[in-house]
Amino acid sequence: MPWFQNYVNIVEVNAQQNSSQETTKMQKKILIVEDDIHISKIIKMNLNIVNYATIEVYDGLSALEMIKREKFDLILLDVMVPQLDGFALMEKIQPLGIPVIFLTAKNSVYDKVNGLKLGADDYMVKPFEAIELLARIETVLRRYGKEEHVIKFQDIQVDLDKREVTIQENTVEMTPKEYDLLVVLMKNKNIALSREQFIDRVWGGDYYGETRTVDMHIKSLRKKLQLQEHIKTIYKIGYRLED
Repeated sequence: MPWFQNYVNIVEVNAQQNSSQETTKMQKKILIVEDDIHISKIIKMNLNIVNYATIEVYDGLSALEMIKREKFDLILLDVMVPQLDGFALMEKIQPLGIPVIFLTAKNSVYDKVNGLKLGADDYMVKPFEAIELLARIETVLRRYGKEEHVIKFQDIQVDLDKREVTIQENTVEMTPKEYDLLVVLMKNKNIALSREQFIDRVWGGDYYGETRTVDMHIKSLRKKLQLQEHIKTIYKIGYRLED
């Protein structure tokens, strides 16, 4: 029997045991990025049984576009999806802080280490049982649920849920791109990022304008947030936010 056919019975038993709890908790939304449509449908069905909302996509580029449009609590990501593989997609979305679990047949130690170093929260090798997948999802979500959705740098505080920036409790008005650029800088503190990386993470891969727009937005951030001494220009590369 194929491994994914074991999902249904196991999950239904678990769902019956926990149905009263599941119906009362806030529904979480999970993005399934899996190019095998049959496996994706099986995963979706069983996550729905235990009250997770799900959206499916079958390639990396579609996943990237979906992530730009929708807010997800967790992503289940197959490494070997077409157009943009799972590792490449992970690099692009890592600054967003969305929890990711890799689901893949790639079982070498190198692949596991690479996935975790890229920022994934877990790495599951097929075949696996649904009950284990559910347990790992719950563990990751529980861990993120305990974390504050606020990031700080010096006197600057960013509320990621409200998309609000404050300095010493005073709200700072930001354009959407200024806000997104600031979040990328703060989540990658002390790391030099190229203009191309900023373009990809803030404006998206389908942006065809000049990289000069990054310089203009950096200039604005420095002025608005008094970060002249902290946003460093890295010659011929880009910028770095330093303590």
